Amino acid sequence: MPRAPRAVPTWLAHPLRWQRLPVPWAAVVRGALCAGPLLAAGLATGHPAAGVLAGLGSMLAGVNDRPGTRRRGIVHIGLPALASAFGMLMGATLQTVGAGWWVVPALFAVGFVSGAGSVAGPVRSNAGMQMLASTILGAGMPLSGAPWLKALYLLAGCLWLLLLRLVFHPPRPAGGPLSGERAAVATVFDALADALDAVGGPGAEAARRRLTAALDRADEALRLRRLLRRRPSPGERLLAERLAAATALCEASVALLWEARPLPARVAEGPRRFAEALRTGRPPGRLSAPDTSSPARGAFDRALLDAAVVFARTEPVDAAGADGGPAVISGAVRPEERESGDQRGSGAQREPEDQRVPGERRESEDQRVPGERRESGDQLTSGAPRKLRSEAPPVRRGRSMFGPAGRDYGLRVGLCIAVSVAVALALRAEHWYWLPATATFLVKPDLGPLFSRTVNRFAGTVAGVLVFAAAGAVLDGWWWPALVAGAGGALLPFATRHFALQTVAITLMVLSFVHVSGDPQAALERIVDTSAACALVLVVGHLPRLADPRRRVGHKVTAALRATETYLGEVLRTEPGHDRGERLVRRRAAYRALGEARAAAETAAAELVAARGRNPDWLTVVTAAERIVDAATACAVRLDHGARRPTPQEARRLCEALTAMADALEDPGRPGPPALAAQIPPVPGCATLTDVAAELEHLRGFAGAA
Repeated sequence: MPRAPRAVPTWLAHPLRWQRLPVPWAAVVRGALCAGPLLAAGLATGHPAAGVLAGLGSMLAGVNDRPGTRRRGIVHIGLPALASAFGMLMGATLQTVGAGWWVVPALFAVGFVSGAGSVAGPVRSNAGMQMLASTILGAGMPLSGAPWLKALYLLAGCLWLLLLRLVFHPPRPAGGPLSGERAAVATVFDALADALDAVGGPGAEAARRRLTAALDRADEALRLRRLLRRRPSPGERLLAERLAAATALCEASVALLWEARPLPARVAEGPRRFAEALRTGRPPGRLSAPDTSSPARGAFDRALLDAAVVFARTEPVDAAGADGGPAVISGAVRPEERESGDQRGSGAQREPEDQRVPGERRESEDQRVPGERRESGDQLTSGAPRKLRSEAPPVRRGRSMFGPAGRDYGLRVGLCIAVSVAVALALRAEHWYWLPATATFLVKPDLGPLFSRTVNRFAGTVAGVLVFAAAGAVLDGWWWPALVAGAGGALLPFATRHFALQTVAITLMVLSFVHVSGDPQAALERIVDTSAACALVLVVGHLPRLADPRRRVGHKVTAALRATETYLGEVLRTEPGHDRGERLVRRRAAYRALGEARAAAETAAAELVAARGRNPDWLTVVTAAERIVDAATACAVRLDHGARRPTPQEARRLCEALTAMADALEDPGRPGPPALAAQIPPVPGCATLTDVAAELEHLRGFAGAA
């Protein structure tokens, strides 16, 4: 019998993964106008040190130049730019004292702070990494000038790219100051349509995760805009209402995904029309006929009608929302607007009766399922509409920089940097900075699997050195390093697809800076230093305490389970008149925490130590928790339609079981949660509540194994 082929281990296949992304042509133009021209300007004016520092600043900013709104660019580029300038100030100050072994503890302290910041989110993590890198370069690169002047030059290079970001941006069909935010909300409707197309198929859960990521990006875009303006404009409030309409539609779509019944193609047409309306500014046109064949379809149809009413408005309904509060929940539509939404000529319209599919009816009060209630959004229409906070409440447990995870992250980065600095000082004291600078971009635990990044860093450095050496042999004159730096800057935005390609672009630029700063023979030495840095990071980064995925992933999975428990409790609340908007907020918080936990689990699964088989299957735990949130969402829709609510004892047992699982993951010494089958019997009239119990029981086994 032929033997089945062995699957390639994840840690070995990960270095070959390539992201499929569109080419950011605007960012390519910005990159070409940054490092190269700034370096050339410094050389032409007789101030090479200023050109090197400004080019270095633009390179560090270019790493963070990712697609998004202008305000997203200000935050994602500006905060790391300030951290880089501060790091250069510290490093240049260290250089004035003179190189010595005392640099080792100093950089250990900076590395500890940089690593601990990894738990505070991606922006602050990048800021910490670039602060550490600029501190090392400031302390080691032989550049003239006062420390404050070096920091100013570096900051000027960052701000130059940020200025280009505000000038060179992709054109938006809708135009206007909210074009980027409109595009982000339109992406949510596109992802919603794709998720509806995937209902009942094998890619349904992946489509739901893409929808969640799109909601996160749109929420961030509107939140960042509010940070810079205390009183949102009517256009901002209207756009926030449309995002809230998308959020309500997403809740109903998750219920459809859970039912797993393939949908007609016309169901996804409504969200696509809304996306096109956001991009073009035109009305969405006619929507598909309603269908109340199931509670989820009925909920989706009502949410679609509410969204049509929101899109029909040209002014926000909450005229008193100038306090900076975000959107009105889409379910809270005035009854007169719900009735007249189809008659508005400027908004979306339902298909007329003679164009509907035979057998489909418009829902009315006497056509509902017996015992069914109007969803809570309709109960909020008696007074002023309730507001929905578009940002989900943050999950703080385990995310403190000085908590257990922050201390482990900081120890890993600080120890790797200290060891690399000590080895570099012993081998080549005059050019010691390259080895720890290389380790900086490898050792951060949130950037990807350590083995994969090490292999790609070495391959990219070798390729970059060979390209730079070939350019030096062919080209001549003072200008060719600036040309190479410009080519690397133009390549950098495209190179985000693969870490090795990104390393090639960075190596070309850094070698150009080093060549201009007075070290023309540095190319071959960089290969030796990079090899030593990769070896040190692999050894130090895989020490037992520093490489334990339980310590690096467990706290995020625990936080996700606690956010899931909070949302489940909100769904199962029995108090009358509970705020549906709060439920949507809790659902967004749960999915956000689960997204962070999934990213950490995927990184841990691709680590070399994961091959030892001593760690739990974190991805399976996260997937089971995602299914609990999906089941709870489907349960919420059925409860809104009048299904039997659980008793307080049943709801408490479900939530306590989930809390016990989170406690078991947080403290492996605690006993795992007991089986749920004997505690939660099937609930008549609410099959999805039984589904929640079944998913909890499924998760219990994995939590006990963890």
